[in-house]
Amino acid sequence: MYKGKKILAIIPARSGSKGLKDKNIKLLNGKPLIAYTIGAAINSNVFEDVIVSTDSVKYADISKEYGADVPFLRGESLASDIATTEAVVIDTIEKLKLINKEYDYFVILQPTSPLRDSNNIKEAIDLLLDNDLKSVVSVSKAEHSLTIYNTLKEDLSLEGFLKKSDNKRRQELDTYYRINGAIYIIETNEYLINKNFYGERSRAYIMDNKDSIDIDNDLDFKIAELLLKDNNKVRLNK
Repeated sequence: MYKGKKILAIIPARSGSKGLKDKNIKLLNGKPLIAYTIGAAINSNVFEDVIVSTDSVKYADISKEYGADVPFLRGESLASDIATTEAVVIDTIEKLKLINKEYDYFVILQPTSPLRDSNNIKEAIDLLLDNDLKSVVSVSKAEHSLTIYNTLKEDLSLEGFLKKSDNKRRQELDTYYRINGAIYIIETNEYLINKNFYGERSRAYIMDNKDSIDIDNDLDFKIAELLLKDNNKVRLNK
């Protein structure tokens, strides 16, 4: 238990990936990508269990090697690219309940966020528990203001692309934040009833942009490699 609460870490790791084959176990500075998230979860010392949800025996074996539990594999219906995180989470919670494992809170930790470390996880959970919140989701500052985004017409005309009122100096623009995909925490019963991380008594946990990379392609991998070396995080995780 942590602060009197039983907390579960769920690391979703489907084997199929259209963008980058087997990205969840692709080697990043000599370790499988998923190993960084497993290490961060274990080293945070806040979880009752750290579980990887996967459809792959290979992924399961690698996850166990780095210290995670894989008590079951996903069914075929949850192995496709159209399977939702919601369905995966509910399936995991229900199957764990069948073996008498129930939790006050659960945390979704995507394996594609290797620079999110144990301190980030612990700080986010402390934010939730110390403020009696229902949910906490990690965010980071948006790299650019929303005022410079718009759709393009078929002829690629830029007429009206930016409003005159949006033509402000950077210092005058509002600060926008984005969901960075690194940490999702919620009270278990709250999720089963409302399935919503963004309701009443929810709060943002702000992370540095350099720790918020979400790996989806080879370029992301190369950036993550450089950041890991720069941050001295080449070890499993801290």
